[in-house]
Amino acid sequence: NIIGSGIFISPKGVLEHTGSVGLALVVWVLGGGIAALGSLCYAELGVAIPKSGGDYSYVTEIFGGLAGFLLLWSAVLIMYPTSLAVISLTFSNYVLQSVFPNCMPPYTASRVLSMACLLLLTFVNGSSVRWATRIQDIFTGGKLLALALIITVGFIQIFWGNYEELRPTNAFSFWMTPTVGHLALAFLQASFAFSGWNFLNYVTEELVDPRKNLPRAIFISIPLVTFVYTFTNVAYFTAMSPQELLSSNAVAVTFGEKLLGYFSWIMPVSVALSTFGGINGYLFTSSRLCFSGAREGHLPSLLAMIHVQHRTPIPALLVCFGATAVIMLVGDTYTLINYVSFINYLCYGVTIIGLIVLRWKRPKLFRPIKVNLLIPITYLTFWAFLLIFSFYSEPVVCGIGLIIILTGVPVFFLGVSWRNKPKCVHRLIESFTWWGQKLCFVVYPQSDAPEEENGPCPHPTPSGSEKALKTQ
Repeated sequence: NIIGSGIFISPKGVLEHTGSVGLALVVWVLGGGIAALGSLCYAELGVAIPKSGGDYSYVTEIFGGLAGFLLLWSAVLIMYPTSLAVISLTFSNYVLQSVFPNCMPPYTASRVLSMACLLLLTFVNGSSVRWATRIQDIFTGGKLLALALIITVGFIQIFWGNYEELRPTNAFSFWMTPTVGHLALAFLQASFAFSGWNFLNYVTEELVDPRKNLPRAIFISIPLVTFVYTFTNVAYFTAMSPQELLSSNAVAVTFGEKLLGYFSWIMPVSVALSTFGGINGYLFTSSRLCFSGAREGHLPSLLAMIHVQHRTPIPALLVCFGATAVIMLVGDTYTLINYVSFINYLCYGVTIIGLIVLRWKRPKLFRPIKVNLLIPITYLTFWAFLLIFSFYSEPVVCGIGLIIILTGVPVFFLGVSWRNKPKCVHRLIESFTWWGQKLCFVVYPQSDAPEEENGPCPHPTPSGSEKALKTQ
């Protein structure tokens, strides 16, 4: 899950804010180290609170419903839609690079292709769980092919002596002096590529022997991803100067054109496959987050419904599509990365603060994994540095993100906490639910999650509306 579109987008953003090749590589290595510290903290939480749902479940358990709702609110409105928008725009840029080799693809063409891709995969995910998972299996090979090819060619270049930009005297030759704010933005760009290190905690209940396998997965995956990302960047600099990388609209395509000759077409195709699979994966998981939030009563009950025949959460998928389409139209790729990375780090930090609070509130809780307190303290120190200086460097982007999160406070009290609503409000909600059921052919599922196509027919449960019951 970690390796996706980020490694094909973020190198340009990291280099732009660091001002040198050497410092850019240091940021990539440190980014992996910070992800490892966060993962260890999440490992303790994952076995101490063995619930699927990751951050949402932990924050709700430790800080209560409002904090959990705000995290869910930010994920549904910002984190997942923004990540989907970035990956969709990357897909369209790499596909259109062959049509517009010497300039940036037109704004309209990029958005239309991104929207078409998103709409197609929303249709696939709404039509069949099996189709969605098969697409994921097939397109995972795209990113592995692209990265393996880049790293292999990079090692061959180094063996032949083509590593001028990597010599210490050149690597740490700064064309600009980075400020602390620039470094914070560089880490935000890198952290986007590492996002996904906490995804295993979303399925803790389904892990076999999580006490052993959760930390084992962390110790294997984080160093491996850090190695892949660092050496992919090393390979880029064996073929391109920093100025060429910064001027490139699609880094991997430029790399292929300079070194692969006739076979340069492999790179845009591989990256397009990778990002196509990434869009599919994010749609699959983000719709399930909406589904889980609605099942807990934190989102409208319509979002916890699945299609009568396909057994897919169509209302949740449509919400994800709509939120992504709006975000895609209002920002460029690198601004969106800063946007989502800031909110991601904010949520990670609140969750890890929860680890320390849980130690204080429930000291006798059984913890199969118990990390040294220096690990969460080190992470939170870096977290505070990153958020403060990111806010200083990009006050508008970060401020908008915070405002959107805080809009969830009145929504929580009006929609979730307020039980004795007027009858007219109940009638409006019931009417909305009934029309949603009628348009999407959905009912409440029998199990706790969307089922496979060939699973048993879902069993309807009362929704509080006579019209809804008749539709079911």
